[in-house]
Amino acid sequence: MNSDLELHTLVVGREAMACRFEVVFNAGEVPHATGLAIDALDLVDSIEERITVYRDSSELAAINAGAGLHWQPVAEDLFELLVHCRKLFDLTGGAFDIASGSLVRAWGFLKRQGRTPSDEELLLARAASGMPLVDLDLEGRRVRFLRPGVELNLGAIGKGWAIDAAIQKLAGDGVASVLIHGGQSSVRAIGVQGPDVPGRRGWRVGLRHPLRPDTRLATITLEKSALGTSGSGTQFFIERGQKLGHIMDPRTGRPSDGVLSATVIAPHAADADALATALYVLGPAGLAQIAPKGGTVAAILVVPARTSGSVQVLTANLDERTLAIQPGTGVEVTRVV
Repeated sequence: MNSDLELHTLVVGREAMACRFEVVFNAGEVPHATGLAIDALDLVDSIEERITVYRDSSELAAINAGAGLHWQPVAEDLFELLVHCRKLFDLTGGAFDIASGSLVRAWGFLKRQGRTPSDEELLLARAASGMPLVDLDLEGRRVRFLRPGVELNLGAIGKGWAIDAAIQKLAGDGVASVLIHGGQSSVRAIGVQGPDVPGRRGWRVGLRHPLRPDTRLATITLEKSALGTSGSGTQFFIERGQKLGHIMDPRTGRPSDGVLSATVIAPHAADADALATALYVLGPAGLAQIAPKGGTVAAILVVPARTSGSVQVLTANLDERTLAIQPGTGVEVTRVV
């Protein structure tokens, strides 16, 4: 994600959730913008403290530690997120599954030390993986696991959830135009980038070429919407000449392959992040499922082309007003939906 640099902006950033979060305002437009941005980033920090799997003191860690033994009470907003994650699990046919933490651990990606598990390890991890093993008590706002060893991991939706909360806070503070991103792969924007003049729409962000990280593949205009991109360009390991990335296919228990990057545009950042992960897992066959024709979700899937070094860009629910592919060689574009 790269914002248009020809427009003057005020950017306030901080490290959070293992990446760089930035709040981007139009310069001179919002009084006390720096203070508002700090408050928004403080909110992101507080959410990370609650949902991280890397701190034993987090609410999610407490759930993982106790829900295999007895019912665990859950805060209202976090419980609503868990319920929504179940709906996304159903929508994607299990391609998005927050209850696959045992698989992430078995493959070494929890500690960013990827490795291939033994057959026995993988069998045990798969037996403790999957949302059907998570029981949600809607009336009591409680959760329990139906067998020991289940682990919830919100890594595929947490950044987007935090960004949504920060955007909601800033909008409540009277901010009309702002963009927030986390690690450039999770983005949400409201209002207009630059002066609000006739003909200017939304915020323009760049989509990186998955094979050439310093090259922009496309420009996307976000109008009161969010963008999530999934790919395994940075977290992977090589075994016997095969690249194995950190994005798991919960249905098979193995790392997904065959896709270079998956991008989803949706009204909220949490959904964009989750559905981008699911689309990466599902591949081209999942485009119509993730971004059905005429719906509020759009998608861009980048897969290898037949020619070495070239890519095929598959799009769904996107027109020229929203998506502009950068001219260049080695890029084939196909509109699927």
